[in-house]
Amino acid sequence: MHKHYSATFFRKVLVPIIHEVDSTDVMTAARLVAGGEGRVLLKGLVGVAREESLSTGAVLARQVRKRLHDLDGDGQVNTRERVSVTHDIWAELLRVVNEESPDLLLLGWPHHLEAMHISPAQALENPPCDIALVRGPIPARPGRVLVALRGSPYAEKPLRLSLSISASARSAITALHLVPLEADVVQEVSYRGLSQVLEDLPDVERHELPTSNPAETILSLSPGYDLLVMGAAAQPDSLSAPVGPVAGRVLCESPCGVIILKTAHPLPLELASETAGQTAISVLVDKWFAENTYHSDEFTDLDHLLALKQRQNLTISLALPALNEEETVGNVINTVKAALLDQVPLLDELVLMDSDSTDRTRAIAEALGVPVYVHQQVLPRYGARQGKGEALWKSLFVTRGDLLVWIDTDIVNIHPRFVYGLLGPLLVNPRIQFVKGFYRRPLRVGDKIQAGGGGRVTELTARPLVNLFYPQLSGVIQPLSGEYGGRRCALEQLPFFSGYGVETGLLIEILEHFGLSAIAQVDLRERVHHNQSLESLSKMSFAIIQAVIRKLEHRYGQGLLEEVNKTMKLIRYEPGRFFLEVEEIAERERPPMIELPEYQERFSR
Repeated sequence: MHKHYSATFFRKVLVPIIHEVDSTDVMTAARLVAGGEGRVLLKGLVGVAREESLSTGAVLARQVRKRLHDLDGDGQVNTRERVSVTHDIWAELLRVVNEESPDLLLLGWPHHLEAMHISPAQALENPPCDIALVRGPIPARPGRVLVALRGSPYAEKPLRLSLSISASARSAITALHLVPLEADVVQEVSYRGLSQVLEDLPDVERHELPTSNPAETILSLSPGYDLLVMGAAAQPDSLSAPVGPVAGRVLCESPCGVIILKTAHPLPLELASETAGQTAISVLVDKWFAENTYHSDEFTDLDHLLALKQRQNLTISLALPALNEEETVGNVINTVKAALLDQVPLLDELVLMDSDSTDRTRAIAEALGVPVYVHQQVLPRYGARQGKGEALWKSLFVTRGDLLVWIDTDIVNIHPRFVYGLLGPLLVNPRIQFVKGFYRRPLRVGDKIQAGGGGRVTELTARPLVNLFYPQLSGVIQPLSGEYGGRRCALEQLPFFSGYGVETGLLIEILEHFGLSAIAQVDLRERVHHNQSLESLSKMSFAIIQAVIRKLEHRYGQGLLEEVNKTMKLIRYEPGRFFLEVEEIAERERPPMIELPEYQERFSR
């Protein structure tokens, strides 16, 4: 199935094609790094001696154009229209870099540099963009890739490059952390963030070796690999070894192919060390986004989903939380029931989890043959709380499916994709434990609709908090969406906030229990619903902030909210005066459902 979303690390890779320079290994490396979503840009270059007329390069230019034509044939490669004939190839290449702003410039070592009549120091002292020196042989599908990480503040770049190659060739990656025998505070700080990221990359094997001779250690391991990737020194000892003595020796002596990456415009070392962990996190998030972001259109073959469900011997429940939704609940039930119960029995169970509606919501559902539960009456021993989170928590008790998904009942443009889109990733990938929906949310203002005007609490409260305290989740497009679900074996282990904080809390709990790779997100296209008032959104934000602080308390083992006000002063206005009303908005948690004796008895746990 095709994925519609990607976070390719290197979207534009530039390769110079120079007369009489073999670019085979460089082209192979470029295709691997660019992958399916990136593009390889070729620039033809012909050098003419300064004492000669540029017209003498006409024949050579024709030969280079033929090479470009032969290389430009698979849709991944784009060619600059004109071959440049110049007295200074390097200066011309710098001009192209300035125009095209590539993510990476690949140069074959040493032949590209020799053809451009520049030294490695000239190319790498002030690189115009990230530059990789490539020395073959570079296999088209390297089976094993070794990425050497020496605690550099820029070690995330070689890791990105290795992950790109792995995505293209399904290569096995080994991350080798070389630990200096003498304490190095800068390296220790720099590697700390990267180490946390590697823990969330289960496909990357990790090795850590103490050494006083990094080059010797790398070279001793390299025969067991098809490709070696590493970074150049951030601040080389001398311009005679612009990639650093370790990378320089590896480049010359490694028995397997080598790619050495030099970062453009490095930050001052002290500042780079401080931000190394943040840039490392972006590697993890980008990789997750590329691999775990789906589109509901991938799962329109309901018979295929049904076959996957039956093959895995799974049962599926859909719970519909509701509070006074008589205008929309009937259409939601009819649409989902017809497609996913009557026509294709993808669902085994459909229930309405009502929050004591005062309109006809329950009567409509019952008339349509749907079991109805009032969450305030479920598990009465534990009391009744207000809030959607309470309804979701108790729906775990009244349903039986191995997979449980929830969608809101106020969706005006309801479509079966809101359900099968969430189920798709759970059925195709056993590692995924939790799926969030996202969509475009037009905002209805009077009789007009503003495209993309919804999601105000998401953008003004939830996502800023997530980026601050849980950056691994920063790629989740809509952390507050009401359409989500997961595996019962995961959900039953999680505490649930009773109110507006339930979505934020579940997302954080899944991350901390199962890791980022256990989360997926699905594009459900567009969702039209009844928008809430600004005052309601303010209350929601207040609860979400409490939820995040609660999770931080659990993380650090320190109480914060005891000292924080849980009442919110709401500003009221009536003609002639403003006044205040106080409302308590306290986010409280329910324990993991699996801890309840009633649940254990019901499910024989």
